Amino acid sequence: MEEVVYHVPVLLKESIDGLNIKPGGIYVDVTFGGGGHSREILQRLNGTGRLFSFDQDADAEKNIFQMENGKWKTENGNFQFVRSNFRYLKNWMRYYGVDHIDGLLADLGVSSHHFDDETRGFSFRFDAPLDMRMNNRAGMTAADIVNEYDETRLADIFFLYGELKTSRKIAAAIVKARQQKRIATTNDFMEVVEPFFKREREKKDMAKLFQALRIEVNHEMDALKEMLLSATELLGPEGRLSVITYHSLEDRIVKNIIKTGNAEGKRIQDFYGRVDTPLRQVNNKVIVPTDEEQMRNPRSRSAKLRIAEKE
Repeated sequence: MEEVVYHVPVLLKESIDGLNIKPGGIYVDVTFGGGGHSREILQRLNGTGRLFSFDQDADAEKNIFQMENGKWKTENGNFQFVRSNFRYLKNWMRYYGVDHIDGLLADLGVSSHHFDDETRGFSFRFDAPLDMRMNNRAGMTAADIVNEYDETRLADIFFLYGELKTSRKIAAAIVKARQQKRIATTNDFMEVVEPFFKREREKKDMAKLFQALRIEVNHEMDALKEMLLSATELLGPEGRLSVITYHSLEDRIVKNIIKTGNAEGKRIQDFYGRVDTPLRQVNNKVIVPTDEEQMRNPRSRSAKLRIAEKE
């Protein structure tokens, strides 16, 4: 039976090689998705190695596997799926009695499955309910935010998370439009905002606007900061952090935490003037996909891989 591709993993070999896996170590994949990265980690572990894979999306849970006699099945003694937002990493590790890990992988952003699912509202290619929740069992939808946030708060989201110069005009138009009827679908939303995008940049700016809404719906920046700080605490000596980012906002947070130990990038120095950070950057330059991978998997074109090691 041919396997249905849920999500093509980006920088697969580079990101897993970056973990410098010990066969008997404890590893975490905080973005399970289609299971591609987790499969590769499991193949490098022996019988005593352990892997914890996180995903809050019920669709991803269907991709749980085990390798037994060369076949992937659904139970594995050294594999544990955690249905949760990765911001709760530290709590779950405590729950499973794990006080340190040897490596953590994060493939951030949105999976190709979410963009291709016509019902989830992540893409402006399809008319769908304006949802955008990674965990569609809880929380506010994008429609709730668009219809309930005040004008200033909407403008701030579009400017901070979408880096759109027309954020205030867009927010004002949304507030005016929703007084006539609720903005419920992606098409409803696009009808309101399209006049503010120049034809030659329409797709790029619309993508930025959808990105801004998605980040707010899923509290992505706060979750990322919490997860990375927890990971830094949990990593044992020489433990590795391997993180793939797709836009400047999340990449800045990852870079700051690796270089300074905090998301803001504040350089805290000790008595001798050395920057106090628990991590050491392994790759001085970000690793990007090859031209071949970018051709094969368009989602990879904006990907950047950063690898760090616990001092």
